[in-house]
Amino acid sequence: MLDLTYETPKPKIIAGAKQDWELVIGMEVHAQVSSNAKLFSGASTRFGAEPNSNVAFVDAAMPGMLPVINEFCVEQAVRTGLGLKAEINLISAFDRKNYFYPDLPQGYQISQLYHPIVGEGEVLVEMGDGTARLVRIERIHMEQDAGKSIHDMDPNMSFVDLNRTGVCLMEIVSRPDIRGPEEAAAYIAKLRQILRYLGTCDGNMQNGNLRADVNVSVCLPGQYEKYQETQDFSHLGTRCEIKNMNSMRFIQQAIDHEAKRQIAILEAGVEIDQETRLYDPDKGETRSMRSKEEAHDYRYFPDPDLLPLEIEQAWVDDIKAGLPELPDEKKSRFINDFGLSDYDASVLTAEVESAAFFEKAADGRDGKLAANWVINELFGRLKKEDHDITESPVSPEQLGAIVDLITKGDISGKIAKDLFEIVYTEGGDPVEIVEKRGMKQVTDTGAIEAAVDAVIAANPAQVEKAKANPKLAGWFVGQVMKATGGKANPKAVNEIVAAKLGG
Repeated sequence: MLDLTYETPKPKIIAGAKQDWELVIGMEVHAQVSSNAKLFSGASTRFGAEPNSNVAFVDAAMPGMLPVINEFCVEQAVRTGLGLKAEINLISAFDRKNYFYPDLPQGYQISQLYHPIVGEGEVLVEMGDGTARLVRIERIHMEQDAGKSIHDMDPNMSFVDLNRTGVCLMEIVSRPDIRGPEEAAAYIAKLRQILRYLGTCDGNMQNGNLRADVNVSVCLPGQYEKYQETQDFSHLGTRCEIKNMNSMRFIQQAIDHEAKRQIAILEAGVEIDQETRLYDPDKGETRSMRSKEEAHDYRYFPDPDLLPLEIEQAWVDDIKAGLPELPDEKKSRFINDFGLSDYDASVLTAEVESAAFFEKAADGRDGKLAANWVINELFGRLKKEDHDITESPVSPEQLGAIVDLITKGDISGKIAKDLFEIVYTEGGDPVEIVEKRGMKQVTDTGAIEAAVDAVIAANPAQVEKAKANPKLAGWFVGQVMKATGGKANPKAVNEIVAAKLGG
């Protein structure tokens, strides 16, 4: 089991204010469903295609075109809900959210306001100091993505790319349980990790496949507790929404700036305007985008082209039975089965590909030793070269073979690092490389003793110093390792040198 202390989040007190203020954050995360086709059409969802090449008639809102729901997108939303320990609603419905942008051909977005497919769930967020926070999920609903307006191709015209139009999004709405910028980033990281393990969203923030709207407000100490008692949001202060954040670092910066901005306004005796804002990373500040709309501003009503969505419990149960092992469970198993530290298990399970790589490399072997080589040697080298585990030139089988050679005593740790370098840059079977290049460790105690005797005989003055100061025995060990080309078994060398000098 994970050894974590569950704590009520400590309020983030903003420095530089005239009095204490607490920060309250809720997040609406838009996760693009991993699916080959869109929510209501068979058009491709492939990223990077030529503009307007992945557009079906229904996406372009051609007259008479009707939406047909993609069952796989529904399955992915259900799988996500199950992975977040959430309630699955067997009956849900789609609504029209009316607004008018050039990149929204229909003039409305098909969404789920009143009857979402997923109800309340939770995300356990580890803070890296042995503590954990529980962030409650209010709901998850499916909706269409909009297209993309392009303003930098011509000084006098804007262009519209409808490739993303109609792509299925899951909007994951949290309760206002997050109390600081670091917690917000940790929440996004954990949510991304779970989605990637489930295979329901690739979590690529750079491509916009995972982006967050961050709701920020500040309140006086004690008001958050009143909200928890009454569920009255007015205790939390007026919130402002920061739209379309796709960087954890920028999310933290935006929250910090927005909190200070709101406090300065309140301490000047002015009320906060509820509005939608954008974050400018170049200036490190948020700026107003538009006044914040409420549900009635969008004139929601049930979509007349889509019947209520009814799913069967047996289908949900089948999806649940097929869920993969999720990160918390995998981390706990790595700690228990391989004897790993909490830190090492966290590093290895951070990405689903890293966890899979380690399991193959450690299969039937010393788990701690395999973890050291994966984390320190392989991850270290990949990070240095700005690669991820999917680009590793060393396979799990090759790394496992290196671990086997160390465990059997065929090679020393130093030789293993030389071998790793060869495999990383040239490839090949580690066992064959050791045989062909004569890299096998010398374990013959007779040969090692002869080498020790030769070094001692050649350095009588150093012998007298070492007998007077045993710490100098390390010099002899180094000389023997040098004389044997680093192939002598270090443990045997140390033991024989100690015996010779001690006698």
